[in-house]
Amino acid sequence: MVVQILKTIIAKVRGLFFDKNNPKSAYWITVFISLIIVVGGINLFVELTAKVKNELVGGVDQQVTDYVLSFRNPKLTDYFVFVTNIGDVKGYIIVLILTILISFFILKKWKFIGQIFLVLVLATLSNMMLKRFIDRARPEIEHLVSVKTLSYPSGHAMSSMAFYGFLIYLVYKLKVRSVWKVFIILLLSLLILSIGISRIYLGVHFPSDVIGGWVAGMIWIVFCILIFNLVEVFRRDPKT
Repeated sequence: MVVQILKTIIAKVRGLFFDKNNPKSAYWITVFISLIIVVGGINLFVELTAKVKNELVGGVDQQVTDYVLSFRNPKLTDYFVFVTNIGDVKGYIIVLILTILISFFILKKWKFIGQIFLVLVLATLSNMMLKRFIDRARPEIEHLVSVKTLSYPSGHAMSSMAFYGFLIYLVYKLKVRSVWKVFIILLLSLLILSIGISRIYLGVHFPSDVIGGWVAGMIWIVFCILIFNLVEVFRRDPKT
């Protein structure tokens, strides 16, 4: 459905603006425009999140944090430490290996590996830049895990949204039984939610850090889905 809509839009836009003697000009210009959109989106994100230190947001952060911390107990701590590790480097490596095995032996589609890896790299690198630009300190409460970087946006929330969120998109596209598709999508959605909450529960992030991370991760998902579908359109039909 997405590919068909894109083909229709591209064909109409190409007929109005692009050189008919150079079919690929539409592709390159569309990619360029997409990059402008995502850069503009990031700038807007930065402008909006510049307000995270004001008193209103700080008050809401404190209220939500106090509520989450009120549930602290040994079993719940073990669970959130476990899921926060899934949203870290080792967790992604394990999931990537599993994805590679599934793609090679079952799906026979190596492009999924490259796409997932690219989404994760983009989210990680942009998170590092955003943290330096916004320069927000960590919460001054007890940290149940060690952290070394700045606070906003949450790298775990951003990367998990981009990585596991893109996996949800790929699972949605797969031709498998609906019951399995729904189960996997719900499981990955719960994982994204749990990783975000774990950062608040473990005392290393403000709630607004997590929300900002989720939003930024979603930006990369949308951008990458657009680009990958455009590539697929022009690969199938270079004259589009």
